[in-house]
Order: sequence, then C-alpha cells, then structure tokens
Amino acid sequence: YKVGDRELTGHLVYDDAITGPRPGVIVVHEWWGHDVYARRRADMLAAEGYTAFALDMYGTGKLADHPKDASAFAKEVYKTKGAMHARFNAAYKLLKQHKMVDASKTAAIGYCFGGNVILDMARAGVDLKGVAAFHASLTQSIKAKPGGVKAKVRVFNGADDPFIKPEKLKVLKDGMKAAGADFKYVAYPGVVHSFTSPIATERGKKLKLPLKYDAKADGDSWRQTMSFF
Repeated sequence: YKVGDRELTGHLVYDDAITGPRPGVIVVHEWWGHDVYARRRADMLAAEGYTAFALDMYGTGKLADHPKDASAFAKEVYKTKGAMHARFNAAYKLLKQHKMVDASKTAAIGYCFGGNVILDMARAGVDLKGVAAFHASLTQSIKAKPGGVKAKVRVFNGADDPFIKPEKLKVLKDGMKAAGADFKYVAYPGVVHSFTSPIATERGKKLKLPLKYDAKADGDSWRQTMSFF
C-alpha cells in the first residue's frame, strides 16, 4: 500500500476457519522495522479470533540490524510532519475496510517504538477501543486533551528498563489522568527492555544493549492484553 509516494508492506491475517467479520487489531513494530516478530504477533492475534494487520511505518524493505539505523528510521517518522498520523491512519483504514473486520471493534498493540506510536495515536483521539503498549520508551510527541483519549490504555514495561526515564513516566501518567483516560500501567520488577522478544537476550549481548527476554513477563502481559480485549 502507499502513503504519499512511500510504498509500505504490511501483513494482514485472520483465521479462515472462523466465519464472518471479527474485531480488528493493528500491530506496530519495534524500531527495527516491520519484521518477523511483528508478523508473529499478528498471527497470534489471528489465532485468538481477531483480524490483525501488522503495519509498516518505515517503507518496504526498510529493516535495521544496528541501533544507529533503527534510530534514524524512527526519527524520520517523528520529525517528518504528519508522517506518523498518515502512516498509521492509512493502515487503520485498510484494516477497517477489510471484509473480515467489524469496524466498530478495533484496537492496537505496539512494541518499543510501536508502543510510543499507539500511545500518541490514543492521545490524538483515534477511535480505537483500546491500545496496549509493550516496552515503550514513552517518547511523546502528542499531548492528550481533557476527554480526548477515546481508547482504553494499557502499558506493560520492565521496572528496571533503563530506557524508561522517571520524568517520561510521570508525563505519561499525569497526562492520562488529566485527560480522564481509562489507564493502567504495569511494571515488572527485575525486567528490562524488549522483554517480549525471544531474540532480545542474544541481540542485547551482540549489540551491548540492555535487552533481555523474560518469559514470565511476556506471558503475563499477553494474557492481560487478551483479557483486556
């Protein structure tokens, strides 16, 4: 699909053993780009009975192996005026128009960079029923307005994640409270960044980054999200 002159490639999946439209869920990838992990989460949602669309925020084939490239890709989205909205909304429109989606029942999940994206979309008042962010660094580019957050918001982070700065967490919590949002923040003791990704530990060692998979936190955050949905 295209947004302006940017070609993007997403992954849409549903269980064809189930008949008729069902709720739709957007999946927003980590800062590495639209990869196997984002598609696997979409597949997991499909297995739970949803139609899921793992979108692409960067562009077809734009994948990073090194933090410098990932950071550059993410910054381009943040700094290009309207890019985040346009790319999210294009994917969201595609999802809602799909024959296997009940457009009145939609949600979004996001990981790392993707968690920041969906939190910004919630603050922007996108008409999602709910959003769930995992190990989001809480970088905020949109401020919530009182009564402006339509989605219920859940955030799952590691309590020992060095990327979660106390001042950013305070801004998030204060902003959600001021907006009157239905909001819950879950912090897992002893858990660091990227705890839901099975390759995080290996990647962390390779790149000398504080990344580590935590099966318990991964499982609990997913169970809570499915209960939430």
